[in-house]
Amino acid sequence: MRVAIMGTGGLGGCIGGLMAHVGEDVSLIARGANLAAIRANGLTVKSTSAGEFNLRLNATDDPTNIGPVDLVLFCVKTYDTEEATDLIRPLVGEKTTVMSVQNGLDSPDRIANILGYEHVVGAMSKMTAHLEAPGVVAQHTNLGLEIGELDGSFSQRTEDLGKAIERAGIPCVVRTDIRSSIWEKFGAFVALVGPECAARLPAGPLLARPETRELMRGMLEETAAVAKATGVQLKGSYVNDTMGFIDEHIPSTHVGSMLVDLNAGKRLELDAINGALVLLGKAHGVPTPLNSTVYALLKPFVDGAPELP
Repeated sequence: MRVAIMGTGGLGGCIGGLMAHVGEDVSLIARGANLAAIRANGLTVKSTSAGEFNLRLNATDDPTNIGPVDLVLFCVKTYDTEEATDLIRPLVGEKTTVMSVQNGLDSPDRIANILGYEHVVGAMSKMTAHLEAPGVVAQHTNLGLEIGELDGSFSQRTEDLGKAIERAGIPCVVRTDIRSSIWEKFGAFVALVGPECAARLPAGPLLARPETRELMRGMLEETAAVAKATGVQLKGSYVNDTMGFIDEHIPSTHVGSMLVDLNAGKRLELDAINGALVLLGKAHGVPTPLNSTVYALLKPFVDGAPELP
């Protein structure tokens, strides 16, 4: 299978590296110091499942150097979705599948509106990984991916994609309700990473305090209410299940990608995360006071560190 990774950061580099490690033909699209390091030294993956390895892979900042592929793993920041979608046109042939592995809710639809729904499948990642240094990816968990057709149908292509992903040692579940799956991950991200950013703290100190646990639970309840208003029915145990998942699988040292960007003074995906929930709540008449507060506190940082008076 010919695979292109659009956005070779932590998650994209990890998935692409693991797929290449088992023999898939993988090309990486990256930029800046990361691209220079991969070209000079290869991609190093520190995997929880496959150990540490280094691969020499085709790496470029220009998709025209790759040509049409079978699968594009689309792993860019949500605010770059339209620009990056336009850039990957040379990768998309008649039977190319583009799989959005991003934060937020609507990225698959934004891609499909440009390339056509026939090319796009949805995905939700429970894996965590980060770019430890240019050209070096460190994986933290290997809880896998969930993928599915956006219209809720069964398809042979998602079955085949699921098998290819599992061959790389990544657990993969094919779902016919992938939009619910995306909402489940979205809610967890909203309730965990929003408070991490507001407090400038990793997960451990937040989970250790009953006050911040109550905040996170309340933010999850708001997510479930907004999802229901939009026509997505999350299971009744969603809030308890998500808090249980966080307690069991999220290490105390966890720092979400948005907090990494906040600490580095970079642009935030805030409008696609807490901001999106607030806007959907307003559109459907569902109050979201907790998410609105977190959103308001972080909004001054949305375009990077604000200039202080």
